[in-house]
Amino acid sequence: MIDSYAFGKMTITGKTFRRDLIILPDGTVLSPWLRKSGHRLEICDLEAVLDSPAKILVIGTGKPGLMKPHATLFADLREKGVTAMVMPSKRAAEKFNSLAGTSNDVAACFHLTC
Repeated sequence: MIDSYAFGKMTITGKTFRRDLIILPDGTVLSPWLRKSGHRLEICDLEAVLDSPAKILVIGTGKPGLMKPHATLFADLREKGVTAMVMPSKRAAEKFNSLAGTSNDVAACFHLTC
């Protein structure tokens, strides 16, 4: 579970991260998470999620939401059986916690800054 999020910092089960990250359904945190194109999120940036049993992906786009999904990302994810939700990182952290508390097939990825 995510304990807290602030610009550039996320604490997950007591451990603080200062780089972008992915949370897999089993609770594994992958950080740093680097994307092919910085502020653009593409399907190739989500291999770890696609290799997991995730059926729901919560995407945190940064505090003001500057990370943008590629135009085909939602369709690409649907083809692989994953439903995505996109929102600024603070709201995404709250959404992840509420979903992960009731399901074991939820993953998330977070841009922690802009």
